[in-house]
Amino acid sequence: MKIAILSRNKKLYSTRRLIEACEQRGHEPMVLDILRSYMEVVPSKPEVHLKGKTLDAFDAVIPRIGASVTFYGTAVLRQFEMMGAFPLNESVAISRSRDKLRSLQLLSRKGVGLPSTGFAHHPDDIQDLIKMVGGAPLVIKLLEGTQGIGVVLAETKKAAESVIEAFMGLKANIMVQEYIKEAGGADIRCLVVGDKVVAAMKRQALPGEFRSNLHRGGSASLIKITPAERATAVKAAKIMGLNVAGVDILRSERGPLVMEVNSSPGLEGIESASGKDVAGMIIEFIEKTAKPNKTKTRGKG
Repeated sequence: MKIAILSRNKKLYSTRRLIEACEQRGHEPMVLDILRSYMEVVPSKPEVHLKGKTLDAFDAVIPRIGASVTFYGTAVLRQFEMMGAFPLNESVAISRSRDKLRSLQLLSRKGVGLPSTGFAHHPDDIQDLIKMVGGAPLVIKLLEGTQGIGVVLAETKKAAESVIEAFMGLKANIMVQEYIKEAGGADIRCLVVGDKVVAAMKRQALPGEFRSNLHRGGSASLIKITPAERATAVKAAKIMGLNVAGVDILRSERGPLVMEVNSSPGLEGIESASGKDVAGMIIEFIEKTAKPNKTKTRGKG
């Protein structure tokens, strides 16, 4: 199979592992810089060009689209979908998952456990917003933030008011969430491929830090997840319409709570912690599933 990997940098761990997994299984991978790919939108024959050349048709496309280039990246992916290539994750599903508020609304509609979340526009509503999520301490998140950037823990009501007012003053879109104290600064990353969790790891924040992201210095370790956590992760990925997803879960007194569903999960941490060939599992899924013109809008919303 000819497989395109949409990535800004072929030297990144996840991209390198996907190239290796393709080659080991006899496929022909090609890394395409998303921002250097451009397209001709015509009714009869949609095309994608790169550095002055028209790209040949691909059997499948693996999107590794960073949050900062979601709009352009999904447009390029959509063009490949129109050309009949099988997308590992569809453009609609990626856009859906990248909108943090929208994704939580979709998950809540299907009864998935979530931290209580509030969203408001006007400063006059801050008092009720704080009350809505159980008061301080609480977590304030920029909707556009990634990898723990733009996430603030407000330990007192006064601090929460000040931070929310500051963000609102900057016209930033934020959401407010309850703080799950019993999680102890740890979360679980479940790597879903198809309809099953193929690997899981516990991410633990540094002392004095509540964000467990590995980019923020958090540590990763192997963990055994419960059937409820497994079912929650698979359900969350399915609701988003993602074939491959990193589902971040908090352990709480009322069961597993989904924090986020990531459409381009990094492979380094999960492969190191679990010792599993996740890249190989992803390519195996493509082998079993990829068919021409199979794109469809999965899920709703």
